[in-house]
Amino acid sequence: MEDREIIALFWSRAETAIQACREKYGGYCRAIAARILSSPEDTEECLSDTWLGAWNAIPPQKPGCLHIFLGRITRNLALDRYAYSHAEKRSSGFTAVLDELAECVSGSSLEEDFDAALLGEAISRYLASCKAETRQMFLRRYWYSDSIRDIARAFHCSEARVKSMLHRTRQGLRTYLTEEGFTL
Repeated sequence: MEDREIIALFWSRAETAIQACREKYGGYCRAIAARILSSPEDTEECLSDTWLGAWNAIPPQKPGCLHIFLGRITRNLALDRYAYSHAEKRSSGFTAVLDELAECVSGSSLEEDFDAALLGEAISRYLASCKAETRQMFLRRYWYSDSIRDIARAFHCSEARVKSMLHRTRQGLRTYLTEEGFTL
């Protein structure tokens, strides 16, 4: 079923829209949630909440790209679930991803002093200036939480090259954000 047909089902409030999303994008959304959450039960709960979130958001929203829309809902729900589950303990593979990125964008002063939308726009501008391969590796690591090994396989290169490229990209991002006036 095409995305526009699924969206039309949501707009007509047909419950088959959820089933169509589950069939077409269930694996994609499950992969996003599973990379962030360590528990299969949490992943399944996150998926259920994703379908409910889509049901509640469409209408009034009419997403241009359904898989990105569903992926964003899933990722945000998984991050919320992760924060709830790890409020006092930090012990998963996703923590390593957050720690890597923390050297560029961390600290409570950043969260208190700057609007998250402005920071997001600045990061997007920086990534747009990077080579496509660099941008794709960065997004796979820090948006989709892919492992270094998985990224190296996908780009047919060594893990050391991926680590080096991500390190240089984080350093460049840090410099760019500083130049843009963000306090890190």
